[in-house]
Amino acid sequence: MKGRRALPGATKRTRTGPPASGTRKAREVEMSIDQQALDSPPKSRLHVFSRVMGNLSFLDFVQGVGLLAVIALFCLVMSFASPVFASVRNIENVLTSATIIAVVAIGQTFVILVAGIDLSVASVLVLSSVLSVGLVQFQGWSPGLAIVAALVTGAIVGLINGLAITKLRIPALIATLATMSAARGLAYIYSGGQNIAPVPDIFVSLQDFRILGIPVVIGITLVLAIIAQLVLSRTRFGRSVYATGGNPLAARLAGIHTERVIIATFVISGVTAAIGGLLITARFEAGAATAAQGMELAVIAAVVIGGVSLFGGEGNMGGMLLGVLLLGLVQNAVNLLNVPPNWDSVVSGLVIAAAAALDVYRRTYLEAGLRRRVIAAKDAKASGKPHG
Repeated sequence: MKGRRALPGATKRTRTGPPASGTRKAREVEMSIDQQALDSPPKSRLHVFSRVMGNLSFLDFVQGVGLLAVIALFCLVMSFASPVFASVRNIENVLTSATIIAVVAIGQTFVILVAGIDLSVASVLVLSSVLSVGLVQFQGWSPGLAIVAALVTGAIVGLINGLAITKLRIPALIATLATMSAARGLAYIYSGGQNIAPVPDIFVSLQDFRILGIPVVIGITLVLAIIAQLVLSRTRFGRSVYATGGNPLAARLAGIHTERVIIATFVISGVTAAIGGLLITARFEAGAATAAQGMELAVIAAVVIGGVSLFGGEGNMGGMLLGVLLLGLVQNAVNLLNVPPNWDSVVSGLVIAAAAALDVYRRTYLEAGLRRRVIAAKDAKASGKPHG
């Protein structure tokens, strides 16, 4: 029953033999989710899954506070280590650079929430970038139409990923690895392996435009993240995403079309990767055919650092943004401290490993402990005894 979560109010199954331990008792409650979802009235079935978010919100809160504390401590240490670190120009550079990863990570968050993974995001970003400039330069399209074509291309790649995973039953890792190679190859073929310049004026304006002194790209990123969080927390689709990632079997029994949800998340990931391609085009002022090497790993690392579980069903956009910020600060520190460039990949790898280990620790110990306390509290309430 790996990756399945316990729900409050679930009816325990009757069993014979010696009393179950805390862990086994929690597993019994998890196993009863399927029957509870099946027996629930149609209008209330999806609500069964949304109730679990209340129990996990405390863990999300602790995760967010912990990340904020780490970021604050890291900034304090770096302020002493490098006088340039706390300068307005450096902070703005960190935030602006992080926007590209953050936008791509929004879509990756949707995918990981359904227990998937998308390795094609960096290649889709590059393909979107070269198309948004090349269609104007080579085919004479208008900039607006070229941008739409780039976004549609991202959606198509995401759709291909989703269909390959749900209909052909290809593992997400293999399916997106294939499209990663294909998309970057198409970008190289179309651009001749070279960056395409000059870019249309709209990209120059996007990079230079400010609101109250703040680069507009930062505002765009925040708006997209807020919209994504509202979708996850306030819509039926968002609750279906959590349900599909947390317990796909129970989600299907509850009437959720899990395959459609998975396909939709990969389409969202493709579109956000394409938006990232537009942002990187504005930043480099070129169709960046050779950019974003290894960005997919940085995106995954940022999402996991932000508390989105690799096992699916847990996480939010606020934590993801904090993860992106922390990763951006680490990379900035590597540059400011004159660490040899080859060590940048080593540091990124260590950060990814630490984030994955933390995710496993959270699921194995913290959440298991929370489930046991919820079960104990419900048992005490049912028996009329106070729970200490």
